[in-house]
Amino acid sequence: DAAAAARTGARHVAQAFDGPTVLALQSDGQLSGVDAATEITPSMQDGLRAAMREAAVLGPGTGRWPGLNAWYLPLGSGQQMHGAVCVQNIEASDDAGREHAQALCALIAQALERLRLGREMAMANERNTRQQLQNTFLAAVSHDLRTPLAAMVGNASSLRTQRDKMTTDKQATLLDGIVLSATHLSRLTENTLQLVQLANSDQSLALDWESMEEIAGACVARQRQAGGGTRLRLHLAAGLPLVRVNAVLIAQLLDNLLDNAIKFTAAGSIVLRAQALGGGVLFEVQDSGIGIAADRQKQIFNGFEHADVQTNRQYGGTGLGLSICERLVNLQGGTIGVSSVQGQGARFWFQLPMR
Repeated sequence: DAAAAARTGARHVAQAFDGPTVLALQSDGQLSGVDAATEITPSMQDGLRAAMREAAVLGPGTGRWPGLNAWYLPLGSGQQMHGAVCVQNIEASDDAGREHAQALCALIAQALERLRLGREMAMANERNTRQQLQNTFLAAVSHDLRTPLAAMVGNASSLRTQRDKMTTDKQATLLDGIVLSATHLSRLTENTLQLVQLANSDQSLALDWESMEEIAGACVARQRQAGGGTRLRLHLAAGLPLVRVNAVLIAQLLDNLLDNAIKFTAAGSIVLRAQALGGGVLFEVQDSGIGIAADRQKQIFNGFEHADVQTNRQYGGTGLGLSICERLVNLQGGTIGVSSVQGQGARFWFQLPMR
């Protein structure tokens, strides 16, 4: 850091001259010696500030303040001054010594400037990363909320304009769709608030012992009503253990994977399986859709990624669903992956540890 660099520089200046020598750094308009025991007298303070203000060496042999018994050398140039150095008990005729002092101060100033630029670059990168995370989060929210909102608006609009022409059963179906979408929207909102809370605090994730049969069964039932129909199947191994997880986030994870499978499978079955395996519980979502090319399977979990450009055009979406899935799995100590043959479907899996 700057203090360590300044101490190293001060030591080399002290070794080069009989002195005494003083190196002072400027912070918030105040000058302070790098050695807390160093006393900076008022006259020395004036000389240090004058050297910084004029960005030039002052003292004997310099043509500036020749009556002094010390050289005052700035650490920096132009608009960026880091401090100054005072070398006492010198001779006006010691040109070589003065040039050596200037060279040392130039090296110290360069080191301090590099550190300053490094700090500014790190802060800029942090701001950029924060901005990217905020943009990703906003895009994720719109990605997750768009579908239930569109369904609610569509059903409500149909009821308002065509209710007189509809049978009682048709009206009931549209109302059920509104309730289902509203419930889904409420759940997503709760998930979003929970993720924001996790991202902005040091609180640990709220975990409890949960039944995987109940979570998986509820997700499949919800997806069947939302459009998956009878082609969506659930295969659970007997005797699945309770797993210590966050049920809300696991439900969102399964919903995202099933949503994708339904969207990319025009015909054929979609199967959700769960079994105890290798000290954890393994979930698999197998579809018979368009599949994913081998060179895209590692990238597909990155934000804003799709199976390919044509997929994005045909099926829409921002490519955030799987990146959200990966985040939800990682939050609970699990792993996630995919295996696929393009044109023959995909198998997404994630495994949760049995704590």
